[in-house]
Amino acid sequence: MTQADSLVLLVHSLSKNEKRTFMTNRKSTDYAVLFKIIEESGIISSHELKLLYGKKRKNSNFNVTASYLYKIILDSLLTFRENQDSYYKLFNKIMKARILFEKSLFTDALDMLDKIKKEAARYENHLVSLYASRMELEYMLFLNFPDMSETELIKKHFQIGELLKKIRIINEQSSLYELLKHRRIYKGNVYSQKQIDLLNDLVFAEMSFTTTSKDSFEAKKLHQLFQSNYLINIGDKKSALQSFRELNRLFENNPQFWANPPLYYVAVLEGVLDNLRSMKNYGEMPYFLERLRKIQHPSAGFQLHVAAIIFLYELYPLLDRGDFVAAKQLSEKHGNAVLSKSNQISILRQTEISLCMALIYIGLIDYKKAQKMLINELVRHESIHTFPLYRTIRLINLIIHYELDNMEYVRTESRSIKREISMQKKAYRSERLIINLMNKNKYELQSSNSRAKLWLKIEPELTDIRNQVFENQILKSFDFTAWIESKVCRISLSEVLQSRFFRQ
Repeated sequence: MTQADSLVLLVHSLSKNEKRTFMTNRKSTDYAVLFKIIEESGIISSHELKLLYGKKRKNSNFNVTASYLYKIILDSLLTFRENQDSYYKLFNKIMKARILFEKSLFTDALDMLDKIKKEAARYENHLVSLYASRMELEYMLFLNFPDMSETELIKKHFQIGELLKKIRIINEQSSLYELLKHRRIYKGNVYSQKQIDLLNDLVFAEMSFTTTSKDSFEAKKLHQLFQSNYLINIGDKKSALQSFRELNRLFENNPQFWANPPLYYVAVLEGVLDNLRSMKNYGEMPYFLERLRKIQHPSAGFQLHVAAIIFLYELYPLLDRGDFVAAKQLSEKHGNAVLSKSNQISILRQTEISLCMALIYIGLIDYKKAQKMLINELVRHESIHTFPLYRTIRLINLIIHYELDNMEYVRTESRSIKREISMQKKAYRSERLIINLMNKNKYELQSSNSRAKLWLKIEPELTDIRNQVFENQILKSFDFTAWIESKVCRISLSEVLQSRFFRQ
């Protein structure tokens, strides 16, 4: 991806307030013209953008302007964030203290570092505390330790040692959580005592760290994240849910650790909802959706971000169960507030919404509308190729064309996907199975005899695919095995999904 492509994504990721702040007093410059073109043109390629810009600014260098615009947007966002988030504010103050010292304003620099340390301690930002403490000692050394006794110096050394211990413990806890999460993604949940025993190395290590840092918000947060994921791994859903609730309570009782806006807390709640969906524990979702609804912030962009998450996690249970009629009703009743402003939310979120809307119309056998949901500037743009959802979208698009009987497109796209699969170290079996089915003669599937033989052959493979952890990464967004079953067995997709849900 070129920097101009990244610039397009960056501009469209800005909230209304960020755009307004950035464009203040910048109406006639080259980069302001480029900004306006991107804003008005939607998601376009760097080549299209260069042509449009060339028409407006014939004597201007596109690459230089794009590079400069990218830089000043980041600078603007950094300034904007400083007023919202303690993390940005503290690191910015560190840089200001350095400037003061370089300008020989030693007292001001040391006073600022002292304030930074106190503020960092309040927010449990140990990295900033460490950096400020080391800077303070470096400056005191430069000044020959004015009015500082040896006892005071040793005390400062001890405080730095304690900070390093805290940072090390949090790093170790993070490492254990990341290892557990990696094992869950690539090895799946455990089903035997032997498999549970293999996780004991992580569990015992995590417990030892928890006891040594029980008063730290970050440590408590990591502990609950570890616990909930471990309990999901071993199939203890009831205890996992309790850990989710404890994690939420921890955040609700410590609002001083929220960012402004509280993006991390929202991400935690979204992670909980995602886990509940993976567990197919839809009944517990409303509790955490309600937590999201209670989060209020003056930023319209942030509130839209939260609204989009709520909308998606209200849709997912209906889509997973095959209740496409109810999903459409929900989108008409509550989705307009999000759908009408979808261009104001992140591209990834737009992609998720587009996919959900396409799935609704596939389930309702309205393939033209499903196609309309996917064939837009967003889906055509190469930027989504990096998204985990891209492979799902590509297969969904293939299904739509297959159902619309666009067989020439199906054959061409199938060959393209096969080429990509052959170059990958590990490809999804679901992809191969769908492509093979689509490239069969459609008349074969009209014969009940042929369909019965085919079903006898592929049914064990479909069952095996659904039980594979790696395959679940693509089946999570849409159960392609259900669509294959509906085609071979001549049952509606809705019926297949509903029967699977009630068999659980």
